[in-house]
Amino acid sequence: MARIASYAEFWPHYLREHARARTRRLHYVGTALTFVFAVVAVLAGGWWWAMVPLAGYGFAWFAHFRVERNRPATFSHPLWSLVSDYRMFFLWLFGRLDQHLRAAGVEPY
Repeated sequence: MARIASYAEFWPHYLREHARARTRRLHYVGTALTFVFAVVAVLAGGWWWAMVPLAGYGFAWFAHFRVERNRPATFSHPLWSLVSDYRMFFLWLFGRLDQHLRAAGVEPY
């Protein structure tokens, strides 16, 4: 793969790495759980903070290794990958992800 020099180049690549709907669904579960655990951690404190990255990365990495059969973008572009995960989640949540997927050459379903 050619070197990705900008986030504008990374975003379509990220979406292509999430081509399977099941991969994206597992990401959504993990991302939603990061919010749940962050709220619990704020209210209860303690070890709950450890659950935030475990939920997010756990579901995402499982999806990549078992469903998509590719290497998580976190390993090569950790910050862009984190931003893209939340971007993908909120675009999906508000019904705006399909146009981005199609622009990247990915069928939404």
